[in-house]
Parts: sequence; C-alpha cells; structure tokens
Amino acid sequence: MPEPQTAPSLPVVLREWGRIGCIGFGGPPTHIALLRELCVDRRGWLSAAELEDAIAACNLLPGPASTQLAIFCAWRLRGRLGGLVGGLAFVLPGLVAILALAAVFLASSPPLWVTGAAAGAGAGVAAVAVQAGLGLLGPSRRRARSLVRWTLYALAGAAAAATVGPWLVLVLLGCGLVEIAAVSHARLRAAALPLLALHTGGLGALAWLAFKVGALSYGGGFVIVPLMQADAVDRNHWMTDAQFLNAVALGQVTPGPVVHTVSAVGYAAAGVGGGLLAAAIAFAPSFAFVLLGGRHFDALRSNENARAFFDGAGPAAVGAILGSAIPLAQALGEWWQFVLLAVAAVALLALRRGVVVTLLALAVAGSVLVATHAVSVS
Repeated sequence: MPEPQTAPSLPVVLREWGRIGCIGFGGPPTHIALLRELCVDRRGWLSAAELEDAIAACNLLPGPASTQLAIFCAWRLRGRLGGLVGGLAFVLPGLVAILALAAVFLASSPPLWVTGAAAGAGAGVAAVAVQAGLGLLGPSRRRARSLVRWTLYALAGAAAAATVGPWLVLVLLGCGLVEIAAVSHARLRAAALPLLALHTGGLGALAWLAFKVGALSYGGGFVIVPLMQADAVDRNHWMTDAQFLNAVALGQVTPGPVVHTVSAVGYAAAGVGGGLLAAAIAFAPSFAFVLLGGRHFDALRSNENARAFFDGAGPAAVGAILGSAIPLAQALGEWWQFVLLAVAAVALLALRRGVVVTLLALAVAGSVLVATHAVSVS
C-alpha cells in the first residue's frame, strides 16, 4: 500500500471524481472498484479499513450507495465543499449523457435506426433486472438474522414490484419496521401510513417520484425500476411502456449511477427542466446524508435499529428487483423482442457478459431487425 499523501486540492478532486463519473460504466461494483483504486491503492488518501467502513455505512442508507460513497470519500478528504465538488463531478457526466440520449430516444418521431436500437436494448432490461437481483441474493441472505423472515421479506418485495408498483415503497418501509420489531420485541408503529395520503400531479408528481427514488429506495440500483414504472407509465402517462424500457436501458449504458434513469423519466414528463428537477431531487438526499451526517457514520453502523431496519428492507429490495422483471417483460410488444430477451438472459446469466456490452449488442440487433422489416414491407 502506498504511503499516505497530503489531502488533494479541490481541482484534483474535481478532476479525479469527474474522471470516475465519465468512465464509471457498470454500476456500483465498478464505482467502488474505481474509488478503491484511486483513494486506497494509488494515492493512499484513505486506508482500506476506512473505505470498507464507508461502504458498509452507505449500504445502510437509502438511495444510490455508490454515489454516497463517492461523496463520502471526497468529504472525508476535503470537508463539505470537497464532498459537494466530488459528488457533483461524479454525477454530472452521466446526467448530461442520459439527457442528451433521452432527447434522441424519447423523441416523438425518432429515426428508424433509433427506434430499432431502443426496442432492442429495451428487450434485455428484464434480464438485467434478474442478473442484478441474483447478484444481491447471496450477500443479503448471509446477513439475515432469520432465514424465514428474510424469505418472507424477499417474497413481499417481489410480489409488490410485480403488482402494486408505486406502493412498493410502503412494503420496503414495512419490512424494515417489522424487522426492528422482531429484533427489539417492540410494538410495530405504522410510521409509513402517512405516505398513503400523498397524491399530486404535474411537477408535484414528478418531484414525489424523484424523492421516492432518492430517499426511500433501499438497496439502490434496480430497485428504483418498479418504483418508477407504475408512476411514469400507468398513473401519469408520461411515457409508454416501450419508452420506459428505453429509459431504463439508457440508465444502464451511460456512466454513473443507475438512478440517472429518473432523469430520463423527468425529461419525458417535462423536457430538460423536468430531467434536471428529477435529478436534483433524487440526488439531494445522498448529498444531505453524507455532508450533514457523515461524522455520524460510525454510530450508524453500530446502531442496532438501523441495522435491523436494513435487514428487513434490504431483502424486500432484492425481491423487488427480481419481481420487476415481470412487468418489464410484459411491456415488450414484438415477438423478436422476446427472442432478444432470451439471448440477453443467456449472455448475462450463463455467459457472464457485461451489461453495457450486452445492451449495446441488442441495440444493434434491434436496429438491424427493424431496418430489415421496413425494407421487406416497402
């Protein structure tokens, strides 16, 4: 391990965290590996133990854990201003990329090759959800205090994601509260019930959706998909099923956190302003958790109630990720998309290919298929 170096200047934080934001394809595992390589292996700014403790603490928080880790590392080195600069540098490249792509792929009359590419990449999204969920099953099960309760939480999350859509957040909160009650033998309080009363529309609905994504999504990553699908497609009609699949695919093939998907939903709802609003609200809790509460992370890790809550909400989130594959697959409209879904499942689950490469290959295949069909009928 290298000798510890002097804390970086703000321009260095801007450059290095921006670099990770630009090349961070592949989701949280890639982001964590890049942060470890930078802060521990190459620069010696943090010890391996410090980084591991930060990862564990971020995993106890709702929202995108790898984004919170990026903010935390910069905060640890340069204080709140450093955390703000590092976090923005990490988030903004992917935000710019997904809004630019959304303008092309979600246009009312996109070129034929864009339509085919979007349909092809969207066909594989359900398989990506299954891969993401299966990857989390083992670690989640190993943390379980009770295998029976863990199984029930996971099944509840899967059923909610497949059926009740926007109310999934109540299931996640409920599972966490049940586990606190089971561990502490305290009476369960219905703390989540006031959320049922919130109904709104327009920008208010977009803001509420973004808030759920950023502040109430336990497990991060793909658990935001079922949180968004019913609100964006069925309730508010901002997008069609096909466009929503496109948005999820864009969140996978752009750098940075998967939470950027909510920016594409915001774009569909209210243009660039909607995309920026959704991103600001979705990421604001992560900045607040770290910049205002980072010094309490050690206490959070040792807090029995916090750990118990995540022990309940975590398995439900994993189940929700797996369950989200059902409505995602149901959104497919062409026979050949189901063929591409099967190809994606083999590539991701059996051959262990990367998500970005797989979705890009499906996009090419979809573009070719649509173009071929257009030529044959003309």
